Amino acid sequence: MIAGKGVRVGEVRLYFLPYRLETPLKFGRETTGRCECVRVWVGVTKRGGAGASGWGEVPIGAAWAWPSLLALESRTEAMRAFCQELAAAWLGFGAWGAALELGWRFLCEVLPSVWTAHNAERRSRGEEDLPWLAALLCAAPFDIALHDAYGRASGAPSFETLNADYLERDLAWFYWEGSSSPFSGLYPQSFLARPPFRSLPVWHLVGAADRLETGSPAGPSGLPGDLVSWIRRDGLQLLKVKLLGRDLDADYDRLVAVGRIAQAEGIEGIGIDFNGTVEDQLWMRELLDRLGAEEAGTASLLRYVEQPFSPDLRGRGLHLGELGSRILMVLDEAATDYSCVDLGLSLGWGGIALKTCKTLTGAILSLCRARAAGMEVLVQDLTNPMLALIPHALLAANAGSMSGLEANAAQFCPSASAPEAELHPGLYRRSSGRISLESLTGAGLCYAGAEEARSLPEPAWAGGVL
Repeated sequence: MIAGKGVRVGEVRLYFLPYRLETPLKFGRETTGRCECVRVWVGVTKRGGAGASGWGEVPIGAAWAWPSLLALESRTEAMRAFCQELAAAWLGFGAWGAALELGWRFLCEVLPSVWTAHNAERRSRGEEDLPWLAALLCAAPFDIALHDAYGRASGAPSFETLNADYLERDLAWFYWEGSSSPFSGLYPQSFLARPPFRSLPVWHLVGAADRLETGSPAGPSGLPGDLVSWIRRDGLQLLKVKLLGRDLDADYDRLVAVGRIAQAEGIEGIGIDFNGTVEDQLWMRELLDRLGAEEAGTASLLRYVEQPFSPDLRGRGLHLGELGSRILMVLDEAATDYSCVDLGLSLGWGGIALKTCKTLTGAILSLCRARAAGMEVLVQDLTNPMLALIPHALLAANAGSMSGLEANAAQFCPSASAPEAELHPGLYRRSSGRISLESLTGAGLCYAGAEEARSLPEPAWAGGVL
């Protein structure tokens, strides 16, 4: 490690930024029209006294991270409160190191105890526990901001600090393995795409309530009102279809309708995503069997199935058997840390969805484990607008993600990102089915001014230590 490159977090500011979805998104049982991002600023001190700062942001996606009958606003408010507890915990952490090392230590040493105490307090009031996935989402913007700050303190892009020049410990240390580990002497940069991609194809999300055929009225702000219009406007090549996992006939009909449009419009690939709603494997097999027998054209376009079954991989994870050999089965909500890679492989899963909202540190460590095991890697979205899109896109560019990334804020809330899009138009608007990263430059997470593009409210929480 380069002498003097370790940092410590000494200041934290926390902001909540509400925005509106111009096109409501149906997610499972819920339809979301209003959202907010949590944005974090951290100030760090380098050994020797020099300082730097960094920014991180993710949407508070309670519908994804905390599926429940509890009101969405109640879940969101609980996650806001937990974010403030994490801000205080980061100030009390006091450890020195590189971003990946500090991020991993916080996830292992601090986050579990803060989460446990938070849920004990909730239970004392008769309230539902905050799930671990929601805790990870709340931790993510702090972790992203730390990676940005460390890159800036080092004078290098964050994804260029994942090697022996900037890390004191190799991957075997992160994986709790000794010198006999196959990861001994290896660092994350060995598993990254070099050079990173400068443009990426985009998977367009087909929500469960989205209109499909031409002739639908235009949406708000002149957005396309149907799938065919989106395909033609943005030159789309890849579609990710949300299915509900309850009514087999309804899901089959929806997939067939999308598949026929895809064939007519020259789409190259389709993925389907259930968000863990399918109850048994026979249901999934019947869907694929019917598709293969009756709609061979659509079946030939199908590239993956994402998280059809319960995300409780340890408690309810069954071996996929022949399902895992006939179609790429991808973990998402179940993949909360790198250990899920080995467990998923043992159960027949062939791919993993990386998300910055599960922490950038966790995504990097899962990426390396998956690449070493020959597992497919996808980078999936949480409808990341504003600043949140940039680390998400950089993760995909550096991961060499399978066929690009999902980036659907351009569909559902393009106006929310207007200030950032002024600086990075090729990133926030899709063209020929792709987004461009050419304008992302500089140290850290390469925001290139996007972190200063909008006026922020007063911090919801702020603090510092000497």
